[in-house]
Amino acid sequence: MSAEQSYLKLLEVLRERKDAGDVFELAGLAMGGAWIAERLARDLGLSQFGVINVAFHRDDYAEKGMTALRTASTMPTDLPYEVNGANVILIDDVLLTGRTVRAALNELFDFGRPARVELMVLADRENRELPITADFVGEQVSIPDEQILVLEKDKLGKFSFQLEERAQ
Repeated sequence: MSAEQSYLKLLEVLRERKDAGDVFELAGLAMGGAWIAERLARDLGLSQFGVINVAFHRDDYAEKGMTALRTASTMPTDLPYEVNGANVILIDDVLLTGRTVRAALNELFDFGRPARVELMVLADRENRELPITADFVGEQVSIPDEQILVLEKDKLGKFSFQLEERAQ
């Protein structure tokens, strides 16, 4: 699993689309997806990118409690472009059940009605609970259910994945 290689693969896909004249807006899901969106915007020469915080739309909000509130306050939703009519590419680090993406769509639609929404992820774990599929995938991964894949970013902005045990 190479998060950096997956990033470069996705960057190339977007670079080709941009070079072909495709117009799109980036919206990264807090936290990892926002890191990816920020770097994509920089590498593509885009002037802006959005951040979507799903804390208040999660179906496990009651369980997350203060953790959700802290996340919402440290990286709140910020969409510096007109959402109505925009082609938005939602970006997340890992796609598993689809529940986070569902929450992100709810948050996005609170800001308007995009013309199109596509999903881009670095890693797809292929264990859906909802009918959600990524349009762009860096790599398909298979890891045990008791582990989670955590995106990390070093001082130079390079990405890596770490495996951690799922909290019980």
